[in-house]
Amino acid sequence: MKQENRTKITFPSYSANEAFARGAAAAFLARYDPTVPQLADIKTAVSEAVTNCIVHAYPDTVGVVTMTLAIYEGRRVRITVADQGVGIPDVKKAMEPLYTTGNPEERSGLGFTVMQSFMDGVRVISHPGRGTRVTLTKELAARV
Repeated sequence: MKQENRTKITFPSYSANEAFARGAAAAFLARYDPTVPQLADIKTAVSEAVTNCIVHAYPDTVGVVTMTLAIYEGRRVRITVADQGVGIPDVKKAMEPLYTTGNPEERSGLGFTVMQSFMDGVRVISHPGRGTRVTLTKELAARV
């Protein structure tokens, strides 16, 4: 599949940068004229992926988050959010609804579930001590 456009941004894992990442994704995709619901879905999934990096990947420090956005022919969007944090020991378990490694009074354990509900595909690769990469995919509906 031929890539039409791509960008990559890197930012520190400050909570304020979650809104930046969401806005950057929306700005990048604006030229492809997604529907309002499609854009809202993507922004929500990006928000969850970036928040996971901020909260779980770097629990006691500030680290680096890298977000890569690409669009391919056929209006296929691929967004990768990656960190070099603590990693996820059991990805399958982490993707179960309501599972959280954070404080259950503060975290719902629904981040991956939310991403899966708003995107066509969610792929997670993680290595404890080396970080996590979440790849989100969505096909934008054709505009008439």
